[in-house]
Amino acid sequence: MARIYMDAHATTPVDPRVLEAMLPYFTEKFGNAASRTHAFGSEAAKAVEAARAEVAALIGADPSEIVFTSGATESDNLAIKGAVEARRAEGRDRVVTLATEHPAVLDPCKRLGNATILPVGKDGLLDLDLLRGAIDERVAIVSIMHANNEIGVIQDVEKIGALCREKGAWFHTDAAQSAGKVEVDVQRQNLDLVSLTAHKMYGPKGAGALYVRKRGPRVKLLAQMEGGGHEGGLRSGTLPVPLLVGFGRACELSRREMAAEAARTLGLRERLRKRIVERIERVSLNGSLERRLPGNLNMSFAWVEGESLILSLIDVAVSSGSACASAKLEPSHVLHALGVDEPLARASIRFGLGRFTTEAEVDRVAELLEAATARLRAISPLYPGRANSQANSGVNR
Repeated sequence: MARIYMDAHATTPVDPRVLEAMLPYFTEKFGNAASRTHAFGSEAAKAVEAARAEVAALIGADPSEIVFTSGATESDNLAIKGAVEARRAEGRDRVVTLATEHPAVLDPCKRLGNATILPVGKDGLLDLDLLRGAIDERVAIVSIMHANNEIGVIQDVEKIGALCREKGAWFHTDAAQSAGKVEVDVQRQNLDLVSLTAHKMYGPKGAGALYVRKRGPRVKLLAQMEGGGHEGGLRSGTLPVPLLVGFGRACELSRREMAAEAARTLGLRERLRKRIVERIERVSLNGSLERRLPGNLNMSFAWVEGESLILSLIDVAVSSGSACASAKLEPSHVLHALGVDEPLARASIRFGLGRFTTEAEVDRVAELLEAATARLRAISPLYPGRANSQANSGVNR
């Protein structure tokens, strides 16, 4: 059987159109974008600025507000640490964030040691009244992910941003999962800092960006990486021109095709969800169904160990949570924050459908899930219907 990829929240394949745009910059157009005294460098610099304009266009920003980084993790660190250090003189040295954030946000907050971590509801959504009460005159920045990387839940960043603006706190959102899949508009949604990465939108790994607002209010961060003054002094280092060209092309394609792609992906996701619910008992959805990325499905399968289920799905790529935490044995901190008990949290699977997912693949995965779940439950001592399953499947006691 051909391999099926349903882990698009971990990463996406490079779109062939993106690769085509990148290739010349590995060979004949190899100049350093900082070497503008000759044609090779000038050509590279123009390509970088064209890519910067495409990244900006995707989120409604000005190109001068885009700082290139190595990815969303670096962007998150620059936003959070840079904001706290820049605003310390104002007496603002605290961070407010959510319990369901990616480790790229939670770990810097823990390192700073001055963070308020808010809970979420069972649907994964933030209570705005809780946020209002948490923002005082010492809060420098609020960091809340736009769309969660595990459960796909989309926060109301427009209202969160308006509240932060009212309270004088800068608002940062990690949009690594949402950009290119749903609308991100820095003006309408009151966003001050936005983390982006190319490899979640069919671009190359190793390229990312941080949007830093320059207009009402102006955000000034303290650099976290020095050594050359690149990117307006906020991120030193030689720019990876081929990767940034790919990033720009990926943003252009996502901007033009986002609406149609979201509708198609949502249809496939709902097809998969309904087939799972119809064929397998005691399956539960984690997080809000209504406020959710079109390609995300996170479900718990009672009486089944998630890792065993994943291993049973031979030639199907799915995951049990964040790719950055996949080596850990602990159940997902995101599901724990939703109040999912440990056995169900350990029995969860994240499906990430994307640009190249087909209807035939969806149907095949549903069939494989049904068979694998029945097989694993038949040997589980916790499954109430074990005796009947064994009799029907021929499994020995």
